[in-house]
Amino acid sequence: MVETTVPGLVFVLCYTITRDIQLSAILALAITGVMFLARLVQRGPTKHAFTGVFGVVFGAVFAMMTGDAKNFYLPGMVYTLGLGIAYVVTAASGVPLLGLVLGPVFKENLSWRTRNPGRKQAYVKASYVWGGILLAKSAITFPIYFWGDATQLGWLRVALGIPPFLVAVYFTWVILVKAPPPIDVIAEMEAEEAAEAATAKEQAAQRAAATAQSGETGPVEGPAADGPVTGGPEHRPGPPPGHGHQG
Repeated sequence: MVETTVPGLVFVLCYTITRDIQLSAILALAITGVMFLARLVQRGPTKHAFTGVFGVVFGAVFAMMTGDAKNFYLPGMVYTLGLGIAYVVTAASGVPLLGLVLGPVFKENLSWRTRNPGRKQAYVKASYVWGGILLAKSAITFPIYFWGDATQLGWLRVALGIPPFLVAVYFTWVILVKAPPPIDVIAEMEAEEAAEAATAKEQAAQRAAATAQSGETGPVEGPAADGPVTGGPEHRPGPPPGHGHQG
């Protein structure tokens, strides 16, 4: 949000003073680049920062090519309108966009769809809130784009930047705090993996014990294993019958 609000503020402030589209666009691009580099140096998340950079660059180039300062804000306005429609459509279809976004954050992934119906309903309500706020912003800004001037549109975009975002965050918090807690599927997966590892270790120990026991009770090598030895003195055959001392 900051990555788009601050460059927009710089653009409208510079354009209000100088009425120079190119200078205003270059300053907006410069502040965007500085903010993005600062995010990289701090090793912060760059996903939203990259989206902001892309929107500012596209808007600045579009404004310079067309010579209309209002076109600096058009990419962001189209993005806001499309995002608002996406929130409403996904909420109506039962796959709320906010659940898709926050599921990985709360380590529940998509478990809310089938295992946590109360939380799914909360995501649906919160998605409607986001969609309604974004569509309301579009309903205010697009008429100014078509029938107002660039200065009016710029200051209006700045005013409708952070405050509606904070309102949406607040209502989302109010809705989700009353919802059932998320199911930590990551912890469940880790527990299953630990249980499988313990089972495999126990089975390996049982196989090792069985192997050692069979080795101790196996066949004994040597004479005892081949039976009694014949031919010794105690096993010599006696004289044939009828053979004795004759006198």
